[in-house]
Amino acid sequence: MSIRRILKHLFMPDWLARRPFPEAALARIGQAIGDSERTHEAELRFVLEAGLDLVDLLRGMTPRQRAERVFAAQRVWDTERNSGVLLYLQLVDRDIEIVADRGIAGLVRQEEWEAICQRMEEAFRAGRFEAGTVEGIRDITALLVRHFPARGHNPDELPDKPLLL
Repeated sequence: MSIRRILKHLFMPDWLARRPFPEAALARIGQAIGDSERTHEAELRFVLEAGLDLVDLLRGMTPRQRAERVFAAQRVWDTERNSGVLLYLQLVDRDIEIVADRGIAGLVRQEEWEAICQRMEEAFRAGRFEAGTVEGIRDITALLVRHFPARGHNPDELPDKPLLL
């Protein structure tokens, strides 16, 4: 447990952490998700979270553990084809995690997800938050099209609109 990390989470106001993602940017990201889902039979969910609560911080919860918890809580796993993908941004830690359901996890290597996260992090360091996110969605889409190409009607099982926690 890092005291510095705890203080950062406790004293960073949510509005400040979320500032790189104004409503207009979130709307365009939601549109990119909708466009993505028309090309494959998977579901993509984008979740932004500013900071973690004190209990999770004291337990030493990592961004990956939090992403897995959000994956379950948002029922990203509950899709017809077990093809849900969570793109999770933990803003205070500046961490990006991708969690894929079992239908996809067996087909896409973890290194491929990590490479997408790294490219997004590079874009974010350059101040390109919206563009980096949309590029990440395009990269995820390319993987999903390869393994779950659209073959007909794909029900929209998860909201396309980004979720702010």
